[in-house]
Amino acid sequence: MGIYLNPDNDRYQMMLNTDTFVDKSMLIKYTNDLFATEKRFICVSRPRRFGKSVNLNMLSAYYSKGCDSREMFGSLKLAQTSEWDKHLNKYNVIYINMQEFLSNGDSMDELLDLLKRSLLWDLIDEFSNVRLFNDKNLTRTMQDIYNQTTTEINGKKEKIPFVILIDEWDCVFREHRDDKDAQEKYLDFIRDWLKDKSYVALAYMTGILPIKKYGTHSALNMFDEYSMVDSGDGFTGFTEDEVDALCNEFGMDIEQMRYWYDGYQLNNNTHLYCPRSVISSISRNRFDNYWSRTETFEALSKYISFDFDGLNEAVSHLLSGEKIPVDIRSFQNDMYSMKTKDDILTLLIHLGYLGYLFDTKETYIPNKEVFDEYVTSMTVEGKWKKTIEAVQQSQELLDLTVKGNADEVAERIEVIHHENCDPKHYNNEQALRYTVLISYFYAREKYTVIQEMPAGNGFADILLLPNFQNPTGIPIIIELKYDKSADSAIKQIKDRHYPDAVKDYDRLLLVGINYDKDSLDKKHECVIEEFVK
Repeated sequence: MGIYLNPDNDRYQMMLNTDTFVDKSMLIKYTNDLFATEKRFICVSRPRRFGKSVNLNMLSAYYSKGCDSREMFGSLKLAQTSEWDKHLNKYNVIYINMQEFLSNGDSMDELLDLLKRSLLWDLIDEFSNVRLFNDKNLTRTMQDIYNQTTTEINGKKEKIPFVILIDEWDCVFREHRDDKDAQEKYLDFIRDWLKDKSYVALAYMTGILPIKKYGTHSALNMFDEYSMVDSGDGFTGFTEDEVDALCNEFGMDIEQMRYWYDGYQLNNNTHLYCPRSVISSISRNRFDNYWSRTETFEALSKYISFDFDGLNEAVSHLLSGEKIPVDIRSFQNDMYSMKTKDDILTLLIHLGYLGYLFDTKETYIPNKEVFDEYVTSMTVEGKWKKTIEAVQQSQELLDLTVKGNADEVAERIEVIHHENCDPKHYNNEQALRYTVLISYFYAREKYTVIQEMPAGNGFADILLLPNFQNPTGIPIIIELKYDKSADSAIKQIKDRHYPDAVKDYDRLLLVGINYDKDSLDKKHECVIEEFVK
């Protein structure tokens, strides 16, 4: 047993000792199915605090020859499957955190030299009886050890391969963000160390960003990637069922948990939660913003303030609660070579600031916790002043609406429309919809906001349905028009029987909003009417 070779299981035991432990051991069933196959290379990218390191500790505890973990795993879900212990504690595991080596070297040459010497130190010490062709060459040394060491596995003698576990594998691309030569040298090392090597039975890497691609240096193509934009991996992060179970165990309100922390979705429609936020809310018995301010999260205000055409408007639409299209294909999988607004939005998806819908190729702000981060970051940027003011004033607008003060509601929306809409897109119904959504953003504290809700003989533009924080609230149906009249909007709500779709409520507010694009003063009007079924 060395520092990096064949670690013990102490780190995973600490997780088992925690009262909020979530059993992710079925990940091992998945890796066992890929063990020693062509699909044995896995790279998982998730935002910080999504449980990546915990899973690596678990994999190490399971595969490492340096410990006995039978009792540990015998009580977990994995043990309920057939042949669960087939690979238990039988292999040479190398487990490294790349950030550790990056922090102790000023250049890529120093990092790689320290990494190689550190691993060789452990290997030569553990396998002193193995004849080595070149004890300064890491890949040749590992091949020699693999060729000359055997053990009995399932009743027959077999060579002992290596399991390679790498945490923070992508830190090089965050720290050496402008040094292309260093990045290529690093990719060459990973490729030469792992690709086509028979001594590798499993390689599992984790990081924040997907694998960086540089023409010929996209040579880590042996890895199957699981990222925030293309993933069916529900093992990294908490699933909805896991969060519901924790809420039931610790007496936490499930609806509030979803309101604060739900919103990330994988391409198999699995909902994903940030484990740190969920565990923090349980430990403190309080729902709050537990967003980590690490080196990636501190950069939000910088990224959303880039001077790319359409970015400002896109962020404003996201802030209003809309989902917008995003093209993720041009993103270079780094944090510095952004050329379009879509590159920025894709980076924010990988950092956890945005969610992504695989089927519709749309992005959105996933939950209240993340929205709070946008508001905090945007308040320090002067260019967002009017947008933030509109959000902050939305509480007053909601109060005016509930009180039926239609004239003042129209005046407030008119001001927000003038100040926040791009003049190129001012004169259309979508711009009015965006204006209304951002105007009523505070409503999300007390209402579920539903757009284009199927209702009666059509679709209601916007429905505000009281949520768990507003049990005595009144539903609000908003219909938008331009170049018509607010009265015609109210008439449409009634004629098409939209109120019938709002079950369990006998009393509603109907709100019609119209914008006259041809008038000199761009006049807005509003009608508010109480409706009793």
